Amino acid sequence: MNRSIIRWVMLGAVILSFSVASFGQIAVGISVRVGPPPLPVYAQPICPGPGYIWTPGYWAWDDDDGYYWVPGTWVVAPVGLLWTPGYWGWGGGFYVWHAGYWGPHVGFYGGINYGFGYGGVGFGGGEWRGRSFYYNRSVTNVSVTNVTNVYNRTVVVNNRSTTSFNGGTGGVQVRPTHREEEYGRERHTAPLNVQSQHERAAAGNRENLASQNHGRPAIAATALPGDFSRHAAVPARAAGGEYHAPAMSPRAARVNPPPANRGNSNNVNRMSPGNNNATNNKARSNDGFRSFTPPAKNNAGNGRSNENYNRNQGSTTNRGNQSRYNESRPPQQHHEAAPLRQAPRPAPQRSSPPPQQHAPPPGPHHGKGF
Repeated sequence: MNRSIIRWVMLGAVILSFSVASFGQIAVGISVRVGPPPLPVYAQPICPGPGYIWTPGYWAWDDDDGYYWVPGTWVVAPVGLLWTPGYWGWGGGFYVWHAGYWGPHVGFYGGINYGFGYGGVGFGGGEWRGRSFYYNRSVTNVSVTNVTNVYNRTVVVNNRSTTSFNGGTGGVQVRPTHREEEYGRERHTAPLNVQSQHERAAAGNRENLASQNHGRPAIAATALPGDFSRHAAVPARAAGGEYHAPAMSPRAARVNPPPANRGNSNNVNRMSPGNNNATNNKARSNDGFRSFTPPAKNNAGNGRSNENYNRNQGSTTNRGNQSRYNESRPPQQHHEAAPLRQAPRPAPQRSSPPPQQHAPPPGPHHGKGF
């Protein structure tokens, strides 16, 4: 008994450690047949205060409207953790989204030049010193009035393009280094709730749709997550390149589209970094170095399973009730008709009367219980 418990505890620990440590490299999301537009050119809003880390903007996907821009924003970071941005990677004929994550180091993000310290490799916008985050003023917009933990260090950026995807024709041709692969196996944390809410708010603003802004969003960046007011928003100075409208509809471009709306469509169609519903639709990893895909969570399938289970349970119960019902009834017996017999002849009368019989004395009463 004790050995069995120990084995189960060890197995659970292994599974838990694997799922946590592997979050960064296996967080594969939506797959589509059309690539994202180039990254827009925009300025970074000033840092609101100490403890904030910049999370760059990116093109997200919606099954109804296609690509939409999620503005870059400042986020209060978990102490000691850095943000690895998500990226689109090409492979196998599809563009696959790899969600971002928090970790002790910045891992591989496709070699995409998101700017402001994310030049394609690592992060040069700041660093943790104990429990305080220090900002590199050479690449981040920080005011010494609001933030005193600053330094200046030149950051050399070799990738000056605005390409927004890795691999394929026209994409950034970069593969992860050995160190980035090691960082990808570290303990990671999912995007914060404010980041997921920020993305959902961006999806609800039609000005962020690539089909509307043609790669030049009016809200390219914000000082705080979800604050899309005109006084806080920073518009794009220019599109990162010529915009080409897709030749197919978003629904046709989607690989393995989600099931039909069975509840809240807002939670089904949109891509969220924190609550990545796209992972529920078993997306494949096609970039060559993110080969593992987490198991899908198909709520609709669970519903069908429960339905079958209940139906089977009902039939089993009926069979059980029928069995008990049959047991309560006496078995039916089939008898053959007995042959007819002639009535016996009456006995001859005697000349003298028979001897007198006396009734037995009364005894105890034997009755049937009710």
